[in-house]
Amino acid sequence: AIQAAISQAFKTPEVIRMFAKKQPRQLRTRLAEMDRDLMVGKLGRDLYTQQKVEILTALRKLGEKLTPDEEMFLSANAGAALSQFERVSTDLGSGDKVFALASFEVEKAKQ
Repeated sequence: AIQAAISQAFKTPEVIRMFAKKQPRQLRTRLAEMDRDLMVGKLGRDLYTQQKVEILTALRKLGEKLTPDEEMFLSANAGAALSQFERVSTDLGSGDKVFALASFEVEKAKQ
């Protein structure tokens, strides 16, 4: 169930990789780059929204504190797939299982 939830929730291999490797700083850096790319027109609004939701969800799962603006953005834009990921990963109780499955998804994507 978690593997399916990760596959559906995260469409961006780069985000899955940083999440699996527990790299919140790199996720924050990627978020800042995306903000810049959106402003200069290098990144479309839909792709920006999808990836920002993925990154914010990953940051939350890594125990990072989100700003009130980030929480509002996540609430407004999180879809059913991310909600399912949140529920399933919380039900597991062990973050190690979630990270192991995320790592598996990264390896599978490389093939």
